[in-house]
Amino acid sequence: MAAALLVDYVLTLAVSMTVFAAYITTAFPALAPYRVPVAIVGILLICFAGLRGSRATPMLLAVPTYLFLGAVFLTMSVGLIRVGLGDTPHAQTADYTVVHSNIGDQATLGLATVLIVLRAFSSGAVALAGVQTVATAVPAFKKPRGKNAGNTLLLSGLLAALMLTGLTYLASVTGIKYVDDPHLYLVRGDGSPVSAEYEQEPVLAQLAHAIFDNAPAMFFIVVLITALVLIAAANTAVEGFPGLASRLARDEFLPRQLATKGDRLTFSNGILLLAAAAIVLVVATSASATVLIQLYLVGVFASFVLGQAGMVLHWRKRLRLVIDSKARMRMHFNQVVNAVGCVLAAGVLIVVIVSKFLAGAWLAVAAMAGLYLVMGAIHRHYSRVARELAPDADVNSRTIPSNTHAIVVVSEIDKPTMRALSYARVTRSSQLEAVTVAVDEEAAAALQKRWNEMELPVPLTVLGSPYRELVRPMLAHILAIRRRSPRDLVIVYIPQFVVGRWWEHILHNQVALKLRTRLLLVPNVVVVSVPWRLKSFSRQYGGDGPDSDTSLYRQA
Repeated sequence: MAAALLVDYVLTLAVSMTVFAAYITTAFPALAPYRVPVAIVGILLICFAGLRGSRATPMLLAVPTYLFLGAVFLTMSVGLIRVGLGDTPHAQTADYTVVHSNIGDQATLGLATVLIVLRAFSSGAVALAGVQTVATAVPAFKKPRGKNAGNTLLLSGLLAALMLTGLTYLASVTGIKYVDDPHLYLVRGDGSPVSAEYEQEPVLAQLAHAIFDNAPAMFFIVVLITALVLIAAANTAVEGFPGLASRLARDEFLPRQLATKGDRLTFSNGILLLAAAAIVLVVATSASATVLIQLYLVGVFASFVLGQAGMVLHWRKRLRLVIDSKARMRMHFNQVVNAVGCVLAAGVLIVVIVSKFLAGAWLAVAAMAGLYLVMGAIHRHYSRVARELAPDADVNSRTIPSNTHAIVVVSEIDKPTMRALSYARVTRSSQLEAVTVAVDEEAAAALQKRWNEMELPVPLTVLGSPYRELVRPMLAHILAIRRRSPRDLVIVYIPQFVVGRWWEHILHNQVALKLRTRLLLVPNVVVVSVPWRLKSFSRQYGGDGPDSDTSLYRQA
């Protein structure tokens, strides 16, 4: 069920922003060729608001909801009054005709009619998606939460039914046509098909166009308010997905990075993941609302089926523990309600999958199945690693090393090397040596001579390198120490530059990185990076020099 909900949240954001782009491009036709970028910008904006986080966000998002209710009921009222007065509005698509494939067989035509009715039922059932929003928001309700959530759900259902009935009636009397592929199934009054560039307006926009044909400003108001309310709808995904992902991450079904909050006390990693997934869907479907809604239905009703089935099992378990007759009767009633809901939701889910499987519904099914398998694999991995890392009861495993052998890697005598030597001496290891690789024999001899002249208190070992390799001789030297004293701990000190520009990473630390990576694979070897900050770092991030921590305090 968690996999279905995660997919559902992603589709909620993708569908909301796709329809949002449809309304924006309806209000501003010049943006019609950029519907996908507009939808992506909408996703980025709502996710950016989620990343910022604000207690005032729910109050701000409530305003478009009330405005939308007012706009819809105003449209319905004006439309019904005009119909009642005999001035029935005329939609721009009223003169168009919807054509279908040439089906001559009556039996096939009858089956197609049944499928169309079932698809219309399943598509209309998307209005029930609001039930899920109320259900997940129950913890945010004031007490008594159950009663308040129930009243909200009842009011939402009444409003949805009223608006759906009124808008459907007005769409019928005004002659609105809306199809999946207009250039395939829509022809003009003169019998010519509409062009591929034809931009189909959403139904509510067509209604506003027809009803407020004498007041164009009202058309823009209705369309823009509808676009705003879609942002509020998308926010439910931005709030729900990160929270659910965080719970799954805490239970080790998703990467643990999703369980941590950012500096704005939001689950920033979850929001970024949600945005990336929604953008991929919008681009893959070219911001097609009709395609995404079918996928959305799969996610919504898969969650409904699993949720209702879970409630049936819940009441079944509770019935075993309760003996009071009134309580048992109430539980039996709730169990029957959930069972009926499960059957109805399963029916809609089957209709959507059967009618739209090849048209893209398989994507949602595959995404849920794939996510379920990935979550199981992640949980098994975390469990296996936890068992592997658990402390042993064996006392011998707590034995400390007999000796420590410290090695300072030297490429030349400079300040970073001198600092590494100082750090190594402070640790008072059992043995301490400086090691360099003689890639160039003359340079190695010069280094040895200067080392002796400076009378440094640490012996310098020069390793031969007949093939002019740096890492392999050093690794062989350390492995030789390990073979001589397997119980000793070897500590390798490697000077490392901290740079301020990205391209300086290419010029520095490459050998140190390679050596450090190889040594991590050797048991009983500890690698210590001794940092030395260049002036470029101080200039980039502030501070007075390599030992200044002013910039760090500023960042903290």
